[in-house]
Amino acid sequence: MTVRHSGGGQPERTLALLWRNQRPAASDGRRSAGRRPSLDVDGVVRAGVRLADERGLDAASMGGVAKALGVGTMTLYTYVPSKEELLDLMVDEVLAERELPAPGEPRPTNWREQVEVYSEETRAMFQRHPWLARVSTVRPPVGPGMLAGREYLLSTLLPLDLSPRDTNTAALAITTYVDSAAGQEAESLQVERTTGQSHEAWWHERSDLWETYFDAGKHPAMTTIWHANGYQDTVREAATDAYRYGLDRLLDGIQAQSDAL
Repeated sequence: MTVRHSGGGQPERTLALLWRNQRPAASDGRRSAGRRPSLDVDGVVRAGVRLADERGLDAASMGGVAKALGVGTMTLYTYVPSKEELLDLMVDEVLAERELPAPGEPRPTNWREQVEVYSEETRAMFQRHPWLARVSTVRPPVGPGMLAGREYLLSTLLPLDLSPRDTNTAALAITTYVDSAAGQEAESLQVERTTGQSHEAWWHERSDLWETYFDAGKHPAMTTIWHANGYQDTVREAATDAYRYGLDRLLDGIQAQSDAL
């Protein structure tokens, strides 16, 4: 599976596109003369997201999006100059879908419950857009959607009175854990859908591993867990429990650091 990388476009051009709806209006409020275009950047981005949702990320090429919109590829370039900018715009578009309370909006009073909002919204986002798991955001699109997520998590942790550095580090740790696990969960669901085979069925086809190749002497820990019925959950149940366990322990550690101050 090929990984695409965000953040590859020209910085000035990409920022202008990402923040297109945040720029101040013209001082005189007048529109330019002439026929209004039938296409805009928002429409291009939505078409790209729709194609990626339905047919995978590779389908959301400049040519694919142009065809879906019924225009020539060169026409599309007048709205979004390259595939790199298109990818950044698509990623930030879906990041902005998360219903994270903005500053001043009602939210749960408990900080852990606020993190749960981020967790559930992010997991739901990846499941709606499983192609997102194929996009590396090591260099993220620094648009409204991305910054809204960062602002929200930092605001949930500020009441813990950690140092500014530790507050930022804790927020990054939560983002890293939740986003990575949510992406893996979405990929798991996508594999089942595209192959038509459940993970249980896949493992069943390889059951000869345990009878023919598995050496209990070389894997004593695994054997101990097996005899204690530690592998009774389905693949999905085990993944869900692992996610819950990891997030709870991470938040426990953050709370413990705050309590020690």
